[in-house]
Amino acid sequence: MLGDRLPLALDAMDAWGDGPVAVLHPPEDADLSALPKENVHIVSPLVTVCQRFEQMGYTVSPELPKDTRFAASIACLTRARAEAQALVAAAAAQTEGPVIVDGQKTDGADSMLKALRQRADVSAPISKAHGKIYWFAGGTDVTDWARGPELHPGGFWTAPGVFSADGVDPASALLVEALPETMVGTVADLGAGWGYLSAHLLTRDVQTVHLVEAHDMALQCARHNVTDDRAQFHWADATTWTPPEKVDAVVMNPPFHKTRSADPSIGRAFITNAARILRPHGALWMVANRHLPYEDTLASNFAKVVELDGDARFKLVRAERPRQRKR
Repeated sequence: MLGDRLPLALDAMDAWGDGPVAVLHPPEDADLSALPKENVHIVSPLVTVCQRFEQMGYTVSPELPKDTRFAASIACLTRARAEAQALVAAAAAQTEGPVIVDGQKTDGADSMLKALRQRADVSAPISKAHGKIYWFAGGTDVTDWARGPELHPGGFWTAPGVFSADGVDPASALLVEALPETMVGTVADLGAGWGYLSAHLLTRDVQTVHLVEAHDMALQCARHNVTDDRAQFHWADATTWTPPEKVDAVVMNPPFHKTRSADPSIGRAFITNAARILRPHGALWMVANRHLPYEDTLASNFAKVVELDGDARFKLVRAERPRQRKR
């Protein structure tokens, strides 16, 4: 983990002075105690990560502030190769001193090291806790690695690291086919991603669609894909988000991974919050992988749960009449 490797790297490298240090995409549980907190700027597209570090007293933002030059930066690798390269490119462009690259072997630490050695003078790697850390000089030209929202050949905007960046998710496509042709009132799209479900909702006679998404880059893509004035965008945790007033419907294809292992608790939290924000006669429309155990959570939060026609991989659910919780 970063907390195991970072002190070893700091001991092995030259000091860089007292300027600001950017830490890009750190894990939510990253130990940054080896760095002076007052100098550290956390950069993460995930609102939950930013909230956690902000509560600990760090400066946070979803992207690198364009007007800041950093004395050093730490790029924490992600599993998506193009996203990881974009992180390194962003760090290199705004860093005067060393750019430190850290990652688990499963996150491509070895392949990134190999790629960087073709572009820069990279330190010897330090290996510990199933990962590697190494560094190179800021200002190295890797601008061709920079990526952001871009138009996909399919006609929608996506970006590296965003869910279903290479095409329409088949589960979401199945849910779209199941939605009624007539929908009115206010709808919340929890975990809206790059906006596929919301774009289809806005073909109905709805009043407002709230796109609630925890990943800032996904929400940036959604702003390109959904340009209807009835859309409202919220960079927020869909498991805790509260609308201005209760909504008439919720649609969602909830995530079920924080790591490589499936975590049904995320989807359960989505269901619980959907029930909380719906009007008494509101309805939830949801798609999920068939093996995920959501039935008990649905039954405890809704008076009526109907499984619709899905397929071998995905189940479709309409849940009605959210149960009123005692406060």
